[in-house]
Amino acid sequence: QVQLAESGGGLVQPGGSRRLSCVASGLNFRAYAMAWFRRPPGKEREYVAGFSRTGGYTYYTDSVKGRFTISRDNAKNTVFLQMNSLEPEDTAIYYCAFDRGVITSQLRNPNSYVHWGQGTQVTVSS
Repeated sequence: QVQLAESGGGLVQPGGSRRLSCVASGLNFRAYAMAWFRRPPGKEREYVAGFSRTGGYTYYTDSVKGRFTISRDNAKNTVFLQMNSLEPEDTAIYYCAFDRGVITSQLRNPNSYVHWGQGTQVTVSS
């Protein structure tokens, strides 16, 4: 049974940093595409960043480029999202998502992912 567990959310001041973690179990970590999505208050879920299945491609949505960094530790089955220079607009519930069948052109589509974590709240406010 695949399980994903996010952690690292919380309250942070504008301009601050936060590191999210997602630990995966019950799957062959290296065989999956993985991504971070977020759902801001009152808005639809949106793509943030992710790796292709082979890990050869890394993608970021435009609003986080230069501020967020996705990384992975294959030995620990963990994917991270380092968030710097946080803005109030980054306030959202952040989810990690995995799927082994996602094609590169559909990496940003949340419907491409079968496995989701429970989410972790990040609030950027002074």
